[in-house]
Amino acid sequence: MAFSIRLTEEERNLADSYAKLHSMSMGEAFKKALFERIEDEYDIAIANEAYDEYLKSGKKSRPIGELWKDIDL
Repeated sequence: MAFSIRLTEEERNLADSYAKLHSMSMGEAFKKALFERIEDEYDIAIANEAYDEYLKSGKKSRPIGELWKDIDL
């Protein structure tokens, strides 16, 4: 899937500099930035859910051994 994006000259120069600094194309730089942002927001949502669960439990934590058993470590 292809798409276009409009940038000011200053934005384009900044994006181009970033891409060159990391030895990637502008397309790769934008794709990387997009997916990093999506991952960050997902991580924040999961953390918020876990914190809400912690608050609802009366701020009770579990022993780390229980977590290890849950994830088969």
